[in-house]
Amino acid sequence: MEPTYIAAIEIGSSHIRAAVGRVDETGTLSVLGVEEECAIDAVRYGAVQNVEEVSNRISKLKLKLENHQTIHPRKIKAVYVALGGRSTMGASATVERAYNEETEITADVLRQLNDEARAQAFSDRTVVQVLPRQFIVDNMDIANPRGTFGRDIHAEFNLITCKPMVQKNLVRAISDRQQLAIKGILVRQTALAALVLSSDEKKLGCMLVDFGAETTTVSIYKNGFLTYFATLPIGSRCITRDIMTLGYTEEKAEEIKRNIGDAINAEPAIRKHDFDGDPAEVNNYVRARAGEIAANIIEQPKYAGLSLTNDLPAGIILVGGGSRLRGFPQLLQSQQSNVKVRLGSLPPEIRISDPRLQSIDTLDVISILNIAARVPQECTEMPEPTVAVDSAYDEEDGPGINPKKNREKKKEKNKGNGGSSIDRIMGRLSKWFQEPDDNDE
Repeated sequence: MEPTYIAAIEIGSSHIRAAVGRVDETGTLSVLGVEEECAIDAVRYGAVQNVEEVSNRISKLKLKLENHQTIHPRKIKAVYVALGGRSTMGASATVERAYNEETEITADVLRQLNDEARAQAFSDRTVVQVLPRQFIVDNMDIANPRGTFGRDIHAEFNLITCKPMVQKNLVRAISDRQQLAIKGILVRQTALAALVLSSDEKKLGCMLVDFGAETTTVSIYKNGFLTYFATLPIGSRCITRDIMTLGYTEEKAEEIKRNIGDAINAEPAIRKHDFDGDPAEVNNYVRARAGEIAANIIEQPKYAGLSLTNDLPAGIILVGGGSRLRGFPQLLQSQQSNVKVRLGSLPPEIRISDPRLQSIDTLDVISILNIAARVPQECTEMPEPTVAVDSAYDEEDGPGINPKKNREKKKEKNKGNGGSSIDRIMGRLSKWFQEPDDNDE
């Protein structure tokens, strides 16, 4: 069985990433390449603002990936696309069914419940994903109702929605401009959860925090299901902008944040001669804004009606570029006693061709490949082989003709006819000029 090649595109608040993976006959995913383009001026809060600019950068990413040694000479023709950012929101939906007699709850029944939840009207939003939250059959809470019998079904779902324009601009930039078929649009946050959370963490209760550049998305899992989903309009770029008030460009402020910023310690661990400003002054801005972001994260379980320490014993799992800020995990722990905090990482069953792809920055786009690998659809194709043309052929030579023999025959024919056509014409002209004129005699 031939392996299946899959491709993914993820558009974040400050970047666009693309990746290609290979799924073998056992279902194992190997990540072959990941590329990134800056998108600060073309994307806002994870949504495409400038379709033309985003399309051009996707074209660059496509060419970079196609030139990877492990991918060449394949051409990318389709992609799976991640959707996230400030526009994504969670909503609840309830569906109830009553039967006259005991009825088996089959996969078809569950699909009908899912479709009914998706169809619930939203005047200004598009439902992107439907996730089950709770099933009650004949007043009994059942985690997996498939195969059970009952008369009354009460089902609760989480709906992940977005503004219609967000999805339209994705299609415009990827499908319309780049002629790339879209195999599926997947919610980034739920894809990340499938990648970095264990089944035990979801059952016990945990909070996944995607700390990005302009947004921070929080999703809470309990009893194996998503119970809360919210996107906060704050991110690590807020820290960068605070540093810019000290007279630095955004590029320099971002560099300072990465090299000096420390969310927990007032005095950053840096040698004085490595920075010509006042590290303590800069870090005051870092710590103030990081503390605000951490406080907002810690508050989220309360909005879900849960206690972080009592109801979410598996703690907080951090992903996203903002989580690289020095001391940020420790800052979250200091905000709430006895809370566990860890950084998300790739599971060992996913193979990585380049150790540099193990970075926390690549988790988002690899999470899309991970979901796509469950039922993979081919996203690449081999170019048609080109027929090499032998330079020994003349323009007059046709296919299947030996050029040397052909030229020899032409020479022999030309000799028998007194040379080439031009030679024969020139010969006649010379005779005309050499023949004596009758009037001269």
